[in-house]
Amino acid sequence: MQIKDKVFTIVSKIPKGKTRTYKQIAVKLNISPRYVARILSKNQNPIKIPCHRVICSNGKIGGYTFKGKFNPKMKIRLLKNEGVKI
Repeated sequence: MQIKDKVFTIVSKIPKGKTRTYKQIAVKLNISPRYVARILSKNQNPIKIPCHRVICSNGKIGGYTFKGKFNPKMKIRLLKNEGVKI
């Protein structure tokens, strides 16, 4: 299984209303948190792979790309809709 697929598998298992950090995912796969972010920026199926649930280790939201456009406000909205306190 490719690293990309492993990242997507981990992210797809994050429960609604919960978050994980790029670093938590990176540690599991022995890769860089930035590489995790780069992989997630290419996510073509944000409903099946809820990459909006992945945030920075310092508690900041981080980036979010939706339909090829950078849109962190959408990430905040999605997290709030799931009950995540931001």
